Amino acid sequence: MSFKPCLLIPIYNHGETIRATVDRLLPYGLPIYIVDDGSAAATAAALHTLAQEQALVRLSRLDTNSGKGAAVMHGLRLAQRAGFTHALQIDADGQHDTADVPRFLERGAAFPEAIVCGTPVYDDSIPKGRRYGRYVTHFWVWVETLSLAIGDSMCGFRLYPLAASCALIDEVRLPRRMDFDTAIVVRLVWRGLRCENLATRVVYPPGGLSNFKLWRDNVQISKMHCRLVLAMLPRLPLLLWRKLGDGRAAPRAHWSSLAERGGDLGLAIVFGCYRLLGERVTQWLLYPIVAYFLLTGGQARAASLDYLRRIAARQAKPAPGWKESFKHLHAFAQSSLDKLAAWLGGVDSGRVDFPNRAEFDRLLDSGRGAVLIGSHLGNLERTRALAIDESRAVVNAVVYTDHAQRFNQTLARANANFGVNLIQVSQLGPQTAIMLKDKVDRGELLVIVGDRTPPAQVGSRVCMVDFLGRPAPFAQGPLILASLLDCPVYLFFCLREGERYRIHFELFAERIVLPRREREARLQSYLQRYAQRLEAHCLMAPYQWFNFYDFWRNDAASQPGKE
Repeated sequence: MSFKPCLLIPIYNHGETIRATVDRLLPYGLPIYIVDDGSAAATAAALHTLAQEQALVRLSRLDTNSGKGAAVMHGLRLAQRAGFTHALQIDADGQHDTADVPRFLERGAAFPEAIVCGTPVYDDSIPKGRRYGRYVTHFWVWVETLSLAIGDSMCGFRLYPLAASCALIDEVRLPRRMDFDTAIVVRLVWRGLRCENLATRVVYPPGGLSNFKLWRDNVQISKMHCRLVLAMLPRLPLLLWRKLGDGRAAPRAHWSSLAERGGDLGLAIVFGCYRLLGERVTQWLLYPIVAYFLLTGGQARAASLDYLRRIAARQAKPAPGWKESFKHLHAFAQSSLDKLAAWLGGVDSGRVDFPNRAEFDRLLDSGRGAVLIGSHLGNLERTRALAIDESRAVVNAVVYTDHAQRFNQTLARANANFGVNLIQVSQLGPQTAIMLKDKVDRGELLVIVGDRTPPAQVGSRVCMVDFLGRPAPFAQGPLILASLLDCPVYLFFCLREGERYRIHFELFAERIVLPRREREARLQSYLQRYAQRLEAHCLMAPYQWFNFYDFWRNDAASQPGKE
């Protein structure tokens, strides 16, 4: 499917903010369709002037105020007639972060048949009533789709595939006001479209104009959910069939495209229970939570069972079932709770065994920086918290965190030091390498995981190496980075053993050397060694590897940039 995007802005009386919004969008060089939903004279005049000054702006006007949904549908049809395949909708009031436009387009290019929905990450500017009122709609959307596929159905920052969206508009009578955003995405999911969720910052500017009418729009939204629930009932057999089979038949997604499940309220409840009732009581809450996600998370469940089957084959044990998958998911939930406990000061160094601590101390005494390659096995976060508490070293965690912003925000609220040495990246480019080189030269440590390919797939490179009996893609980036930094490389794992933790720390290479003529062969050899060590630790603690997606996929579509 081709990918030819444009931008779409519905507007009603936001004449004071539209120019600033357009100015931030112009650098992307995309046509900007602005649909004026019958604005007053001042906004209409501002839009007319803007359209004359900016060649990229395509202005159209509805004679009367017909609602946001009507404006968006009008714009989608215009864009499709002009030959575009996708339209990225963004609000005119400055709430949305235009810096995220490339991320939406990148995700749309990777999944052109999907609708890419923004999942808001709010700051303190959002009114409390608006934040928690959204959970009413979230609940009904979960009921209407029998899934958590839609991260947030109300966010107006989203990328529409025009063919599917306009076909729906032509065939179904959709709401025309604030209830449009939810209705169209639910019906697109009913039609089998994939929903890609992308975390994005949303603010409420001081003195901003809101077109949301509390009484009128809430009544319309309630009516919409009634209609959707009634329309869902005849589709129930199909939705149940998809739900029961989604772990086997769902399209295989890159890990970075999988939405962070749950929400701010759920995390707040766990956070509050831990504060008030302590770790022991909160652990009991994990059982119903894990049971819920086991039943509703078909893709994660299927990935868990696939991994556990490979472990069972290596250990000559019977094939696992849902019971073993429950244990696997529960271990992940326990690990998340351990992270929270670590940053709330719950790290007890007496519960941590570090057999090779002398090697670690020698590294610190040398004053040299190093790269520590970990994985999604065990709980490296707990070790980082311990290191900061004891002031043993400056530890920088290089992480891809777009897909887990809610959980990271919860950890940041637990301890102000959480983000001090947290380096968030989308890819390991030259600027990142220069910044990390400076840290290593100062004797600091860099922790990076080696068992995930980067979310910025274009231009990324992997090697296919044997892991648990089948070729799997491992990213070359961490080793290429280590070669550029010219420093020692260690492997680093932290496994839970009952109520204790054991840190595994071992030298991987004094230096990563990649001669030009042998570069690919050397990378293949290094990554195979890393995969072998990861496999050995997975066999030691099989329920503590937390990559809940199709790790072994190796089709061309899933590995853009591979040579």
